[in-house]
Amino acid sequence: MNIIQRMLQPLMAKSQLVDTRRPLSLTNTEGWGVIENDAGQALNPKLVLSLSTAWACVNLLAGTIGTLPLLVYRRRSDGGREVDTSHPLYRILHDSPNADQTAVDFFEFESASLELWGSAYARKDKLGGRLVGLTPVRPDIMRVSRTSNGALRYRWSEHGQSFDVGAQDVLHVRGFGGAPEGGLSTMEFGGQTFGMARAIDQSAAVTFRNGMRPSFVIAFQEFLSRERREEVHAALEKKFVGAMNSGRPFVAEGGQTVTPLSMKPEDVQMLASRGFSVEEICRLFGVPPFMVGHTEKSTSWGTGIEQQTIGFVKFTLRRRIKRFEQAIMKQLLTPEDRAAGIIVEFSLEGLLRGDSQARSRFYQSGLQSGWLTINEVRALENLPPVEGGDTPRMQMQNVPISEIDDEAIRRAIAQGQD
Repeated sequence: MNIIQRMLQPLMAKSQLVDTRRPLSLTNTEGWGVIENDAGQALNPKLVLSLSTAWACVNLLAGTIGTLPLLVYRRRSDGGREVDTSHPLYRILHDSPNADQTAVDFFEFESASLELWGSAYARKDKLGGRLVGLTPVRPDIMRVSRTSNGALRYRWSEHGQSFDVGAQDVLHVRGFGGAPEGGLSTMEFGGQTFGMARAIDQSAAVTFRNGMRPSFVIAFQEFLSRERREEVHAALEKKFVGAMNSGRPFVAEGGQTVTPLSMKPEDVQMLASRGFSVEEICRLFGVPPFMVGHTEKSTSWGTGIEQQTIGFVKFTLRRRIKRFEQAIMKQLLTPEDRAAGIIVEFSLEGLLRGDSQARSRFYQSGLQSGWLTINEVRALENLPPVEGGDTPRMQMQNVPISEIDDEAIRRAIAQGQD
């Protein structure tokens, strides 16, 4: 042992360092990209999503965004806009980005990538310089760097192929942080929260697996021999262990005293910690706990489903949707598209659709004020147009007093009296 080893030996003994190295394999990726934390839990996407709260949050966010229709609009000369189904991007973004996925599949994958890694990637499939599709790329295999001239390069290997392309060949949606190389990873920066939640779950599982406590105590008046003690244990296990033997009567004899032990799960402090970890994970993803089934506390987002949905859209979905919209418009639209007034937006009408009474009030206000036509209302309700329904109408009661026809008022009053 040299002098340096002798100097470090007391420090290493005091800190009780644990060797956390694990073998890596090219055929088994378990252990690659592992995130360490103070709870001593190794984390990767599979382990994070094994937490029910993390799974519910990512599933809710990705599923909601993935099922929203993404539409391509063209601005009209009168300032309005209309859906442009003839634009090449419409089929890619609204129907099917590639030969293997629907638009829902694609945007669910991209949204989940954004939530866990802070970036979502897709390779631009081109034919003759024209965009014909988008193929998603796993963020865990992507490496983003800058060249000496400041340009971004994207490198990854998948299915036996290696790619090294520039920013013009990749759709890159950046998460919170918005750095050119990529956003901040929830999985990495929330590692302490995820690790603590996994440690609590494992402790709870071990506790329940070991039975927590015996259900009763049998006290004998005298000490038992080893043979007699083993005989009693064997007889009890044979007769009472197992769900089929639950509730069978126990006969105490020979001066035995049976004392039941009651221990409710609420008495275990661990359960309170598990409830807190649910709130912590929800806080990381910006999801209100009641939307993932944690209803122990009330929400301040309103009492009705409509108000809660509006709060979810405003404070959680809006910024994520905006990231997708702006990334697509910046990286997929051509200068000619922008000059022609092409814009890309998610349609939120279905998500914000209220109950029948709320929709009736909304439509009535639009029809009476003239900012909705009958056919526009019918289209929102998936009804066919009617003749004459494209003309805006307004109520005429609100007119100046000087223009009131006194004779018409008298006739109206006389008709009401009749």
